[in-house]
Amino acid sequence: MKKIAINKCYGGFGLSAKATKLYLKKIGKKCFFYKQTKYSHNGGKDEYSKLTLEQAQKEHFVSVYTKDMGKTFSKWDNKYSWYESFYDNRDDKLLIETIEELGEKESSSQLAEIKIVEIPNGIEWELDEYDGVESIHEKHRSW
Repeated sequence: MKKIAINKCYGGFGLSAKATKLYLKKIGKKCFFYKQTKYSHNGGKDEYSKLTLEQAQKEHFVSVYTKDMGKTFSKWDNKYSWYESFYDNRDDKLLIETIEELGEKESSSQLAEIKIVEIPNGIEWELDEYDGVESIHEKHRSW
């Protein structure tokens, strides 16, 4: 059977901070969490502040970096920013391993409800999504 991770609630697929950190460890990358605390559109400059894992676990919107950017920084750096939607990689072996290790509930971000579904091997599948709620369908032709 093939295992695929999907989201089963409105909001969309997202890993918790714990799951993100574990996944990055599995792919050989470090993990640091930051939250934007000041904004340039208010007449100042952007600022991002470092969060602990426990703090990041409670936040909705957290930036993930693969390099320690210090206690605070003001310039976004795409070189070390990490974002993975997993949209095309829901059967990623290390993603599934991460979710199974932590459990579905602890692996889900605050706006997600991750479930692992199993389908028969050899089936061509596609992900279907409506308002964040996902399901797996066998691929077929459409005209």
